[in-house]
Amino acid sequence: MVLIKKSNTKKTVKKKSSTPVAKVKRPAKAFRTYEQAMQYLFTTTDYEKQQRLRYNATTFDLNRMNALLKGLGNPHKKTKCVHIAGTKGKGSTATMLARMMEANGYTIGLYTSPHVTTLHERIVVNSTMITRKEFLDLINRVHATLEKMAKQDDRPTFFEIITAIAFLQFADHNVDLAIIETGLGGRLDSTNVIVPELIGITSISIDHQNLLGETLDCIATEKAGVIKKGVPVLTVYQDPIAMKALKKQAASVKAPFIITGKDVDFSYRFESSREHGPHTRICLTTPTSRFEHLRVPLPGEHQAINCGLALAMLDRLKSQGYTIDDEKAISGLTDIKLAGRMEMVYRDPRVLVDAAHNAASVRALIQAIGQHIPYDSLVFIFGCNADKDVRGMLTELQYGADKVIFTRSNSPKAVFPMDLAEMYTDICGKMCQTALSLREALRVAQSAVTREDLICVTGSFYLVGQAKEMLTPRAATTR
Repeated sequence: MVLIKKSNTKKTVKKKSSTPVAKVKRPAKAFRTYEQAMQYLFTTTDYEKQQRLRYNATTFDLNRMNALLKGLGNPHKKTKCVHIAGTKGKGSTATMLARMMEANGYTIGLYTSPHVTTLHERIVVNSTMITRKEFLDLINRVHATLEKMAKQDDRPTFFEIITAIAFLQFADHNVDLAIIETGLGGRLDSTNVIVPELIGITSISIDHQNLLGETLDCIATEKAGVIKKGVPVLTVYQDPIAMKALKKQAASVKAPFIITGKDVDFSYRFESSREHGPHTRICLTTPTSRFEHLRVPLPGEHQAINCGLALAMLDRLKSQGYTIDDEKAISGLTDIKLAGRMEMVYRDPRVLVDAAHNAASVRALIQAIGQHIPYDSLVFIFGCNADKDVRGMLTELQYGADKVIFTRSNSPKAVFPMDLAEMYTDICGKMCQTALSLREALRVAQSAVTREDLICVTGSFYLVGQAKEMLTPRAATTR
């Protein structure tokens, strides 16, 4: 292994011109180079990397986010938005909805997190990541407001700044619709300053217990905090405890609440064919849309559920006045690929990466590998952060792994490999190995596999990002 770095009675929502809005006079630049701007940005408080953190209105303060946006002219109020929350599948659902809307001629902004290899992945307009030049310009535009707030001892965080930059980018590009994924939780998340056209909530499971609460009810209640008065909410089948929390919040603000598979006719099945190999097909029918035996573009039954939610949200947007052609929408789903999700990054030996970072995601990953990738032996390289459901993930890992090598990413929150190994042995009594770095773990795995075996790197976005950088040629630098 070489390790290298429409109805006549409905009002149609018109597509906006993609021409950027007229530029206004800017203050003197604070940063002359992209590198200077990034260095400044990374000096801000980044809760994604902090080991000890309290989830409250002081740490996660929407008043601070609103003040930042007000200083920038409230760009989030200039763009129509869709908000997507949940534990797993948010990025997949958001991306599938974005691609279907783009295929119908709309200019679509997409904001997701975290990224796998580059920060630019988080802010996208019509499948094109924000450029270095745009990033530099936008950080210069927000700098004065950031410094003013810092003098008041209320400096915005890394995620708040990136979120504000996303809203500015979408306003500059005059997008028809921005699809916004929450970062952490929902109620106090920096993205929760918007009043969206529509809300989607993906599958909710145990994650970030130290921040969102130890129980599924607490976690679901925090996620439900994105639900706004009168704004339609679409979700998937949930654990009854999570569903109860969502329904309670929706009822309290009189928000229409729709469940795929219950209020929307939805089903899926796994199959295999000579043309497409193993894949999942779905059917979704409403009074205004009919998707029959549609092939899901991403592997795994969990992605069929995400695709069903994206289609239901698309149908709801159609009923709200967006002109949507179903065939064009289907074409938008063709050949979608998501970085760090069931992604084969090396061929000899085969190395798959997937950012499964909670127990439910690990379970779904193991099932998807079993359905889609033949192998003799499955070797997991696993590392995760301390703020995750570590025992839950390790419990699931035992059911699919023939061999496990525990390592750690470069995140300051990463659990030490020896601690993971001790916990894993305590849970299942199975043998395992440890490696102090991902590079070492890959070498150990390589020495233990044959051509018919499969190595899977998983457990965190950090670890997956490192694996991609080591095993794939560097992509062209974003201009």
